[in-house]
Amino acid sequence: MLLAWPIVVKFKVSYAIGVAEPTSIMVETFGTEKVPSEQLTLLVREFFDLRPYGLIQMLDLLHPIYKETAAYGHFGREHFPWEKTDKAQLLRDAAGLK
Repeated sequence: MLLAWPIVVKFKVSYAIGVAEPTSIMVETFGTEKVPSEQLTLLVREFFDLRPYGLIQMLDLLHPIYKETAAYGHFGREHFPWEKTDKAQLLRDAAGLK
């Protein structure tokens, strides 16, 4: 089961200069969520390291791939790290979904 269906999700993350942790995380599902948006926000905080260093590690940003992403777009190409769904089952379990 998905956390939201159809998959229409907008994430808003804000930062303050000199503060590693995001100052705000908001998950908007436009009424498609299977669990409350507040719970989705807590799950994002729990399972994703959104500090700058965490994003660098998670998305492997120390190895630039400008040429590869310059053609054919950034999304829908499974070999890019941001397309991984390796945390999907963990999120479903934590949300209490089957």
